[in-house]
Amino acid sequence: MNQVKRAKVLVVDDDSVVLKAVTQILQREGHPVVAIDDAVEGLTAAKDPTIDVVVLDIKMPNLSGMDLLRGIKADRPDVEVIMMTAFATVETAVEAVKAGAYDYLTKPFENIDEVSLTVAKAAERKALKDRARALEEALTVRSQFEDLIGQSTQMRSVFKLVETVSHSTATVLIQGESGTGKELVARAIHYRSARKDKPFVAVNCSALTETLLESELFGHVKGSFTGATGNKKGLFEAADGGTIFLDEIGDVPPATQVRLLRVLQEGEVKRVGANEPVKVDVRVIAATHVDLSRAKEQGKFREDLFYRLNVITIDLPPLRDRPEDVPLLAHHFLKLYASKADKKVTGISPRAMEALTCNRWTGNVRELENVIERAVVLTGNEVIDVEDLPPGFQSAPQPDSTVEVFSLAHLPYAQAKRLAMRAFERRYLSALLEKNNQNVSSAARAAGVDRSNFRRLLKQYEVAGRSMKPRVAQADDAEALEAAS
Repeated sequence: MNQVKRAKVLVVDDDSVVLKAVTQILQREGHPVVAIDDAVEGLTAAKDPTIDVVVLDIKMPNLSGMDLLRGIKADRPDVEVIMMTAFATVETAVEAVKAGAYDYLTKPFENIDEVSLTVAKAAERKALKDRARALEEALTVRSQFEDLIGQSTQMRSVFKLVETVSHSTATVLIQGESGTGKELVARAIHYRSARKDKPFVAVNCSALTETLLESELFGHVKGSFTGATGNKKGLFEAADGGTIFLDEIGDVPPATQVRLLRVLQEGEVKRVGANEPVKVDVRVIAATHVDLSRAKEQGKFREDLFYRLNVITIDLPPLRDRPEDVPLLAHHFLKLYASKADKKVTGISPRAMEALTCNRWTGNVRELENVIERAVVLTGNEVIDVEDLPPGFQSAPQPDSTVEVFSLAHLPYAQAKRLAMRAFERRYLSALLEKNNQNVSSAARAAGVDRSNFRRLLKQYEVAGRSMKPRVAQADDAEALEAAS
């Protein structure tokens, strides 16, 4: 089964018995442990960037646990700190939390699991924060491309092409499915060009009738048609010196195609009903979700206009072909809509992110944006979970392996294999628990896995048995633990 990275834990306690006990408990769970019996040395050790969680005693000579907590948080605010105390009071807990502690443990320990589970939760919180920070850094890097987001090979190629064509005046044709961000690419080209201080005008060619489209694009003179009560400039004139973005160019009627061709060839427009042309200096960027080459062959799109538009082509990949961009996009939308809703939603759980990554996204980035906005509005927690996603994301994997493999066929092999393996492992663990009447110890024996490791797997895959209760420390767990208890 897949192994996850274990948290590196620093344990600081001047009591050698407790220090040994906690170290053994955490090492048995697979955590690398640095054990130190001096608070001052512990402060230095906590500066190690590989330390994820610190467990420290609240009363120590030379430097108190509270002072050590504040010192650690000052140097490493990202580290999760768990306090240990034999004198727990409400005031102590409040003071520790205010100073930045994640949680606290009371000595003597009633059971082993209280220690390991608290550390596991702190480690998971640290991992979520690290992931969020990494995504933030990636979002900062991409900010030079306006609102275009992606770190996949396909999107890096798009960024490179945008960078190259921005400094020319050539016509650009952007192709891609609805919702892939074609207008964002057009805006990125414009705002990185020498025309950035001039107008950027966008028009959806499929949203208007032929008469209205021609009037909008080219303008009209008074009396040219019913309702033309005065002279009006068209969008080409409004965009003079800048860029016009013609979205869904494939839906333009044949007569309007002829007029567009004149603009591209002669650099001039003629208002509807006018005799004299007007010179314009406009860069044209067009976009379509249809195959213009096929439309040309079928006689639905003028061949000469096609070649005028198709000087430089940018193909935007659908989101299902770049699943590695889903976490980055999801985090971007999470931050956006959490701010708009004024809600403290800071992350997405591993299960929810897995469900998002595995989805086919027929609506592309626009669909993902809607899903995240919905989740932010509905969740009552700081972290979005599967239950906050639309019902389709909460469905259990199909038992039919053929159906499951088909649903992953749009992903790269390595990622599809990883997701399929996780789905198998989750189903295996659930089935094993069911077969053993939800008894964790029996299921672990049947799997041939040590009980503590089996419990860790259940937690990793978020599968819970009804009998998963903390166990009382046994004599064979360590003489030191007996003494500490």
